[in-house]
Amino acid sequence: MSTEDPSTLTDNPVEPEEEEEVGRPSLYKVLLLNDDFTPMEFVVEVLQRFFGKDRETATRIMLQVHHHGKGVCGVYPYDIAETKVNQVVDYARSNEHPLQCTMEKE
Repeated sequence: MSTEDPSTLTDNPVEPEEEEEVGRPSLYKVLLLNDDFTPMEFVVEVLQRFFGKDRETATRIMLQVHHHGKGVCGVYPYDIAETKVNQVVDYARSNEHPLQCTMEKE
């Protein structure tokens, strides 16, 4: 049983705090850029290794890069996109390929 004095209680109900509307995070496209030196097979390997593409899909994206100058590997929140860009560039450099990978806001 409560021992509070009822005269000290207010009649004003406590209003709940307004919740901030949390939107979806911005998404970023991860792109591979064409160059004249990176072997096509290496690009397919990168797409399979870092983006989980099957061989057929990886080949299709590689041909898009080859014929149109760039191709979309995937769309991710900023942190994941940035990590994938860094992984691809580091892997390409460690294999002595100039493959470029970038990201742009969708």
